[in-house]
Amino acid sequence: MAREGLSGRPGVPGRLARASTRHPLVTLAAWAVGLAAVAAATFGGVLGEGLFDRLGSSWAWGDVESAEADELQSGGDDASSTLLVHGVDLDDPALARITAELAADLAGPDVTVVDPLAIPRMPDGSVPPAAERLFSADGEGFLLTATVRARDGAVDGALVDRVDARLAEAASELRALDPDATAEAGSTALLVDSIMELSQSDLARGEAIALPIALLVMLVVFGGFLAAGTPLVGALVSIVGGLGALFGFTYLLEINTTVMNVVTAVGLGLSIDYGLLIVSRFREESRHADGRSRLDVIARTADTAGRTVLYSGIVFGIAALGMLCFDAAIVRAIGLGALSVTTISILSALTLLPALLALLGSALLKPGLLTRLPGAGPVLRRFGDIAPDEGLFSRLTRRVQRHPALITLACAAVLVLLGSPVLHLRIANTSVDTLPESSTQYEFMTTLQEHFPQAADPRVVLVTESEAVLAGWADAASGLEHVVEVGELEQVNEVWRANVQVEPRTGGEVVREVREVRPDAAGWVTGADARTVDFSDTLADGVPWAVLVIALGTIVLLFLMTGSLVVPIKALVASVLSLGASLGVLVWGFQEGNFAGFMRFDPDDVLGVDVLVLLLTLVFGFGLAMDYEMFILSRITEQVERGVDDAEAIARGIQRSGRIITSAALIIIVVFAGFATGDLMVIKQLGTALAVAVLLDATLVRCLLVPAFMTWQRRIMWWAPAPLKRLHARFALRD
Repeated sequence: MAREGLSGRPGVPGRLARASTRHPLVTLAAWAVGLAAVAAATFGGVLGEGLFDRLGSSWAWGDVESAEADELQSGGDDASSTLLVHGVDLDDPALARITAELAADLAGPDVTVVDPLAIPRMPDGSVPPAAERLFSADGEGFLLTATVRARDGAVDGALVDRVDARLAEAASELRALDPDATAEAGSTALLVDSIMELSQSDLARGEAIALPIALLVMLVVFGGFLAAGTPLVGALVSIVGGLGALFGFTYLLEINTTVMNVVTAVGLGLSIDYGLLIVSRFREESRHADGRSRLDVIARTADTAGRTVLYSGIVFGIAALGMLCFDAAIVRAIGLGALSVTTISILSALTLLPALLALLGSALLKPGLLTRLPGAGPVLRRFGDIAPDEGLFSRLTRRVQRHPALITLACAAVLVLLGSPVLHLRIANTSVDTLPESSTQYEFMTTLQEHFPQAADPRVVLVTESEAVLAGWADAASGLEHVVEVGELEQVNEVWRANVQVEPRTGGEVVREVREVRPDAAGWVTGADARTVDFSDTLADGVPWAVLVIALGTIVLLFLMTGSLVVPIKALVASVLSLGASLGVLVWGFQEGNFAGFMRFDPDDVLGVDVLVLLLTLVFGFGLAMDYEMFILSRITEQVERGVDDAEAIARGIQRSGRIITSAALIIIVVFAGFATGDLMVIKQLGTALAVAVLLDATLVRCLLVPAFMTWQRRIMWWAPAPLKRLHARFALRD
């Protein structure tokens, strides 16, 4: 079905490209100065603190019950650090000497030290009940605590660092005293430092894996180093700019270190995708220039591939915008970071890259060094960026078009089958299992949980202002089905609390049941499982609004692009199927432990799919899927607008876009797979989920499902009600 042709006027991308290429050196200089300024502020500490200094480990998710209970128990803003020792003889005089010296060094006006070895014993030689939580159940360990008191609502960070350093020094002394003993220092600050070091290590490892392979793929696509390196310039700009924006956001809200890795991965993937598309289209347009000047070719490139980049970026931005619907600081931070890096990726693709094309244009068109290698020519022709009118993808599409209904249903069935493990999905929340077993903080936390259960972070905790109220609540809770026992009542600061021991993997259910039997008086439920429930509920409250924003925004944009109501609905359904399949693989691999061997994790430490990973996979996976949808649709609609038959337009469109989509998908899979090799469990799960999502979308969905369904339903593919057709005629997005 032929549709109205394209307008001859240059669009916004074309006008931006022309403005950037009139004085390309000025454009490059402006980007270089801006990039240097952002890098100096973000990483150089020009403003006092750099990005890494301002990131934290908080997973704050809004004003929820568990957070309020934690605040009541913590006693405000005091900072507590702990020296954990286990596997020692508590009667060893050398042990008492080291802890006594430690307490003497640290004690002061703002530091309170509790040395359990200095606490007088009961007449029968037993430990006083109030101090029992400071000793291990087997009598072979103890906890020494040092608390830095807050002044005017804040603690002295330098003093906290000094306390932590002295505790770590004492731990080294104790390990030297008994090499078989466990001695570790633990605190919030040390946990932050550990996560930060792992984040930076994961980031460096991911980039070290992704960038060389991305360059190799682009060398095969473009046949030369110059053309292959051009998209990487945009990637560098996008990453630095995105992290600079993240640095600015740290002054508005607390941002977790994980956000940095997510923003970097997204920026790297998007900018390389967009760079591939722009450079490839420029080379294609240059081969059919027909006497046009280089600037005209660049403008035409911007009004075709640049238009696709703009709309793809808008859809990805809509997905990121949906994350602002959630009342969780970390989710909003990732949404803001993704919006920023997407905007910068679009701007660099539409201004920086055209300036580079203007300066390097002829060099980008010459055969590269690789073409001179023996046997390289056939490989480059087969996998290069300039696709012939007939090739692998058009032949595959025509085979699919012979049985479109069967292929559509078969693909849908495969995706549903892959997604079936989602039926057994368990939601988890990031805790100590985010750290690798080699981490000292992992050893600290696991030893604490195993040998000092009263001092460890319990799964479920009851908190009240009154001992009598807590006693009644504890009695009611002890009769619940999955409650093993309710611990002793103890006073902490101004409140009373009791730990609830629950059966494995039933904490979420117990949290809800305990809240149902809560007395009328003030009471709170906290603990690791309560935080997971609260975080999940907070996200659930935002889901309807996020779905509305993302779905409505995508439908409107695709409708204005195509004039069809069927195309956007088809795109949404295909994305849901591929995302469901990727989550199914995630559940099968991590929750069920099938990836434990080659992904290097203990399946017993993984309670389920991290709730944040679940959300980010759905949002970013959708955005990336829409990227490839835009790539294909732009090529198909070009053919349709030229009057080509629908079935033929589908085959030609997929042939023209297939190589770039495959190359872009391969690069972005490598990017996310690189981050999946990291040590932080959240990043490992997220990298795996998004890599699988892109793999499925770029192969099963784009190469088989989309052409099959569009061919099967080609008679209604461009349908829309008459009122919407009139609306499209007036507001259509055109070149």
